[in-house]
Amino acid sequence: MSTPHNPPGSGDRVPQYVYGVTRSGTPLPADVAGLDDRPVSLVENGGVCAAIVSDLPTGRALGERADLVAHQRVLNALVDAGTVVLPFRFGAALADHAAVEKELLAANSERLGQVLDQLDGRVELRVKATYVQDTVLGEIMTAEPEIAELSRRLREVPPDAADAVYYDRIRLGELIAQAMERRREHDGQALLDGAAPAAEAFTRKTPAREEDVLDASFLVRADHREAFEQAVDELGREHGDRIRIRLIGPLPPYDFVPEE
Repeated sequence: MSTPHNPPGSGDRVPQYVYGVTRSGTPLPADVAGLDDRPVSLVENGGVCAAIVSDLPTGRALGERADLVAHQRVLNALVDAGTVVLPFRFGAALADHAAVEKELLAANSERLGQVLDQLDGRVELRVKATYVQDTVLGEIMTAEPEIAELSRRLREVPPDAADAVYYDRIRLGELIAQAMERRREHDGQALLDGAAPAAEAFTRKTPAREEDVLDASFLVRADHREAFEQAVDELGREHGDRIRIRLIGPLPPYDFVPEE
């Protein structure tokens, strides 16, 4: 492990890319590299917080996939090392080291310290759950006679008459979507209720696909992580015939950083 602090000749008057904030004096992983594989260092101003930075690439705009990967790689390395970190969203940059010290650290020292205190000793874990579609569609056909009957009638329509039942097919799709939504709300809440007691906080995201049941991030005390993972494993055993559950993390705690 090493802790490069404002290395001579690097970044003093060069625009700085900011990955996030951590405690002053935090050792950085020796092999972590930032954008364009540039060295990552800490900028400090004598307070309790330090900014995690590297020199900003010049001559091009940010936003390439490699930039996003590098941003996440730096933050993941800190999380994997057990470092408390307040992650910044991709794209944060300041004019130079002095701007980082004054505009970021000095101007926000108290608030940054409070957020680090809230995140210290905690990890973000994400639970994603997806329906086994054939199983759930079978449930719908069994439980909802209108859908089952319409589906049966449409299967019996000869190919040369398909245009005549166009709107019936649209109606079938709508009915199935509504039935899936009812199940998603019920099942998603059941999964959330099963996992949330082992966490300090959670955020629930809107499912991106029809088959998605739950996408939620949880803030978990490091010493309660095993209990949380056991709770998720139990949910997987309970619902595994119809719902696939994935546990992702630990992750940089983006979902628990105050917007301000």
